[in-house]
Amino acid sequence: MENEKFTEVEFHKKMAVELYNFVWSLMDKKERSQEETDTMIHSAHASAFHWSKVGKPLQFSIGEWQISRVYTLVPIPESAIFHAKRCLEICLENGIEDFALAYAYESLARAYSVANDKEQTQFYLAIAKEKGELIKEQDDKELFFSDIATVQN
Repeated sequence: MENEKFTEVEFHKKMAVELYNFVWSLMDKKERSQEETDTMIHSAHASAFHWSKVGKPLQFSIGEWQISRVYTLVPIPESAIFHAKRCLEICLENGIEDFALAYAYESLARAYSVANDKEQTQFYLAIAKEKGELIKEQDDKELFFSDIATVQN
């Protein structure tokens, strides 16, 4: 097997992407062991860390979104809310719109749903759906509305 050499930037980007995808593989499992759950949490944070070294605000917001989503599955609502708020802050501070902004509001709705806060869930669901209507790419819009439909309200 050939040894690959990466620049520091290449290494961080490779790790960020690989960890992000790995987290999805764990999120998609119907049942996870405690070890897999721990690994999923740590890997989501690690992916966001690597993006913090080489990414841009869009990647930072997506990293926070994924961390929030992971915490909704565990469930640890306080952490889910914290990272969902951070996701939205990054979007708003950097003028990020379209699917990332819609998903920032989706993450807040989902996190508050897990926290059993119906009022906040409804509030953020309404904004998420409004922002979802503004998604330009039809495939992205369909995916968003499929995902938002899974938020318990």
